[in-house]
Amino acid sequence: MRLFRIVAPVTAVVAALLIVLSYEAVPHAPAGAQPPAEGDPFGAECRTNITGSRVVAYCHNAYVDIDRVRLHIECDRWWDIDSDGSPVEVGPARTVRLTGRCWKEVRSAWVSHQRPLPPSNDPDAQGVPDGPDGT
Repeated sequence: MRLFRIVAPVTAVVAALLIVLSYEAVPHAPAGAQPPAEGDPFGAECRTNITGSRVVAYCHNAYVDIDRVRLHIECDRWWDIDSDGSPVEVGPARTVRLTGRCWKEVRSAWVSHQRPLPPSNDPDAQGVPDGPDGT
């Protein structure tokens, strides 16, 4: 009987922690987010972690189309410069790591998604000069 009094509260605490931690491990959609269209699946799944002044995001693309992702960071202090990272292409079944930081606290961070531009057949668009002088 005495053993039950000691084990019961410990068991209840462990069960509560397992429920809370398993809920936190499930990816949550942002408020107002709409599910992708059924016929056109696109977009890497990204998980963003803010620790102090540093931001790390992992994006995994489970779809066939390439996704160009960018990390955006809004800093909390008015004098701290917000940043928009360079676009990174995430191929099918690939995962990329995006990082950034503020000098002090981070107010918010998010990842934007963009489809890559189709290749152009125009030679001028590829930077090929017309003549020997570059014009």
